[in-house]
Amino acid sequence: MRMDRRTFLKTSLAGSASLALGGYVSSVLGDSERSQPNLIVVIADQLGVNHCHYATYWNGTHYVGAEHARTPHLDRFAQEGVNFKNCVSNMPVCSAFRATLMTGKYTTTTGMVINELRMNPYQECFGHVLTRAGYQTAYIGKWHLYANQLGNHDDPKNSFVPRGVHRLGFNGFWAAYNFHHNYYGSYYHTESPEKVYFPEGVYEPDGQTDLAMDWIRCRAKKSSRPFALILSWGTPHAPWNTGNVPAEYYAHFSGTSLPNPPNYKPTNDEPYSDSWSDLSSADRANLESWRRIYYAMTENLDWNFGRLMEFLAEEGLAENTVVVFTSDHGEMFGSQGRAAKNTFYEEAARIPLLIRWPGHTPAGLVSDACISSVDFMPTLLGLMGLPIPSRVEGMNLASQVLGQAGPEPELAFLQNTGACASWENGYEWRAVRDKRYTYAQYQVDGKELLFDNINDPYQMTNLADEPSYQDKKSELRSKMLTKMDSISDTFEVSTYYRDNWTDGNRVILRGARG
Repeated sequence: MRMDRRTFLKTSLAGSASLALGGYVSSVLGDSERSQPNLIVVIADQLGVNHCHYATYWNGTHYVGAEHARTPHLDRFAQEGVNFKNCVSNMPVCSAFRATLMTGKYTTTTGMVINELRMNPYQECFGHVLTRAGYQTAYIGKWHLYANQLGNHDDPKNSFVPRGVHRLGFNGFWAAYNFHHNYYGSYYHTESPEKVYFPEGVYEPDGQTDLAMDWIRCRAKKSSRPFALILSWGTPHAPWNTGNVPAEYYAHFSGTSLPNPPNYKPTNDEPYSDSWSDLSSADRANLESWRRIYYAMTENLDWNFGRLMEFLAEEGLAENTVVVFTSDHGEMFGSQGRAAKNTFYEEAARIPLLIRWPGHTPAGLVSDACISSVDFMPTLLGLMGLPIPSRVEGMNLASQVLGQAGPEPELAFLQNTGACASWENGYEWRAVRDKRYTYAQYQVDGKELLFDNINDPYQMTNLADEPSYQDKKSELRSKMLTKMDSISDTFEVSTYYRDNWTDGNRVILRGARG
């Protein structure tokens, strides 16, 4: 179904508003509840922090090529709020990140150990807390927590998430889909399997941002309740072809030199890379052109973020809205001989995390706290004064967001529990990352890696066998094992999770802790 914006506003927004009010469990909001801040979480897909212009290494230099990034709105936003420069994705894969965002739990607890699984909805999630607190909720964009089939993404049985438990508490406005990455002629679902297509020629992030602003405008005029919106863009995720990006943005990079980084390897990362991570000779020949399209998509994403921030200011909402910008994981682009994500290396694991709440967050603060995606939910709930579910495994770092002294993680714990989206053994690893070092271990052969991320930001020298680093390696290994034990992570092969945690049809029934 194709509809213009006026038709959309009359149908989708009105219908979802009534459904949201019908599901509201609280009665009358008191004055304190009315003063609660609004929340907007904007999620990019596959945007590593190293590709944002504001992000530099500790010596002040950019990641190779990132000096050409055109992200003026994100750069400005980083100066207006808090920039968590050490932020990582606990499992740098789409579904795993999203499950952790929604629950505040690690991948082995959520059970979302590879992509294209259906999440167990019987957990206390971010949306549940927000809804109980009286927030109007909206979710726009990519969901990736519902379909239990590898492939066949456009079949409505996979793309449509029906109203109910599988929306994980986001009971308000819904304009989402499970998974796709074709950004022209794209669609979303509201309350039925029928697809709602953006008008011809509308680039998906542009249309999604329009939906977000339209929903906020209608909500702001009709309700005194606070709102919580997640806007989940698909870009700059592949496919990277010139038909999948606006020509005016691609023109800015079509002649730009974006060479391979210093840690590029001409062979695949065997035996540790799965088929999603391997590069063919044709892929390698296309890397530079792919980077150009990636940076063009990122510039468009930045433009949309900028107009969303301008809209908040014009509507008088900026001062009482917590805005978060992040991504699910990065992109390797040939670094370490790998493509895509699913690895502990910096290009895949480090993600942007920018948080602004005017009058509360210190402008321009750069935090080196070892925050990771498992901390997002408890931190935001803590910042907003909302209850944090007791089974959350992340840490509330609201004090860090406010520029205050307070507890922070000693390190971040990272996991990988299989190939990107198939039940294949041999690709599992665990890792920890503190403010200086990354330590990792593969399950298949026990190989250990240790990198000094300050002196070796491209992670080109494995220190694991260096005599002078044995104490550091032992220290980090011990801390990693302690963390694993605390969350009942027994470091299994991927098929173990299939055989013990699913119904046999890619539906998650349990995780490591039940």
